[in-house]
Amino acid sequence: MTTSAQTTAQTTAQTTAQTAAQTAAQTAATRSGTEKPALSTHGLNKSFGSLVVARDISIALPQGARYALIGPNGAGKTTLINLITGMLRPDSGRIRLGPHDITSLKPHQRVRRGLVRTFQINTLFPQLTALEAVVLAVSERRGLARNFWRGLTAFPDAAEEAYAILKSLSLGADCTRLTRELAYGQQRLLEIALALATKPKVLLLDEPAAGVPRDESADLFAAIAALPPDITVLFIEHDMNLVFRFATRIIVLVQGAILLEGTPQVISADPRVREVYLGGVHYG
Repeated sequence: MTTSAQTTAQTTAQTTAQTAAQTAAQTAATRSGTEKPALSTHGLNKSFGSLVVARDISIALPQGARYALIGPNGAGKTTLINLITGMLRPDSGRIRLGPHDITSLKPHQRVRRGLVRTFQINTLFPQLTALEAVVLAVSERRGLARNFWRGLTAFPDAAEEAYAILKSLSLGADCTRLTRELAYGQQRLLEIALALATKPKVLLLDEPAAGVPRDESADLFAAIAALPPDITVLFIEHDMNLVFRFATRIIVLVQGAILLEGTPQVISADPRVREVYLGGVHYG
């Protein structure tokens, strides 16, 4: 592909992603006034001895929203995700998934309720093909994973669902390739496919573009922006160009506390954020 064609393809992907993000924002804005938040936290606090890692954190994400969580290294971003998913227990505060209090639930119980996360480092099955991996995830959700040894032909419905998920993430053509043979950007998309196989209501992405070459990251976020509009997305990302292009709202964490929440325009213009995190650069 020529440089001109690559530029055109990237521009098209970015435009499509921005349109999807805008649609998600409009949908979330419409729902936020009439529905309970898809995910909310209320006064979360967490300390390790004298080290405070979460200070009175309260957030409310509408259904279908695309939120970014940003902040300097050590701000508490991954800690907040760990609190939300149940990997860590808060010292105080509550977590709700829709109207349900999930504060006391174990991580796997939260997954079954529809709260799913991906990690900074990929956690895939290198010996399986992309299709086999997603079929396994679908089968687990359906309670059929114990029979997975019988092969794909024993699960035609699960295979059909898995292929549809992979196709929606532009992985259909590579579905029979081994996971370890996929390009790194494709592996991160496969992680998202595995998460989608669980039928999430809320999807938490911890640095989805970590380690992905820059020329693949735009495509990765285009796929994220184009996720079904009923799925709420909260993602951690250090690439501010990606954050300001794809997030509909941004939460800024500093020293375990929320400094500011707002639209990309509000965040970019705030002098405190620019001083603490953006280094004086204005985005948008």
